[in-house]
Amino acid sequence: MTLLGFAVFGYLLGSLPFAVLVSKAFGLPDPRSFGSKNPGATNVLRSGNKAAALLTLLGDAAKGWLAMWLAGLLGADAIGIAAAGLAAFLGHIFPLFLGFRGGKGVATALGVLAGFSGWLALVCALTWVAAAALFRYSSLAALAAAAVAPFAAWGIVGGEVAVAVAVMSVLLFWRHRENIRKLLAGTESRIGKKKSAAAAQ
Repeated sequence: MTLLGFAVFGYLLGSLPFAVLVSKAFGLPDPRSFGSKNPGATNVLRSGNKAAALLTLLGDAAKGWLAMWLAGLLGADAIGIAAAGLAAFLGHIFPLFLGFRGGKGVATALGVLAGFSGWLALVCALTWVAAAALFRYSSLAALAAAAVAPFAAWGIVGGEVAVAVAVMSVLLFWRHRENIRKLLAGTESRIGKKKSAAAAQ
């Protein structure tokens, strides 16, 4: 496969909408119909079903890592593996199967970081956990992890990976622009605030 082939493969894998698929399997409302209308694990959690949210989180993270692992298995070099991972991240944000309106990419980005380095993923995951525990805002925790990620990548893996991670971080901040506005206005929802389908309607 060519570099373009690995990128297309990663994009298609990243486009799989686990939030929608898991919600449908659990008999839950489409996550695009309530809460933030974001097809991601945090919004699935607003349905009150923690198991569905966890499966969504794992699925979204796994597809980022899996795209890179399979690319390596198919003979990709380091650039091809990175391209597959970044494309999976883009596939989650702009999924072909959801009309290019996807999630914010936090879990998929974590999977891609794990593809680069397990230590890198661990540092960013711990940053998210610490920020979430302190402030109780999922979006703020994601922004904190995104801010730390390029510097952690530079120290743990090296400059080339740090540049790729910086691109993801910029996109994560862009995808969270509405959350940033809400945080500044004091209207952002805190972790643990459930929103049932009935309440959302």
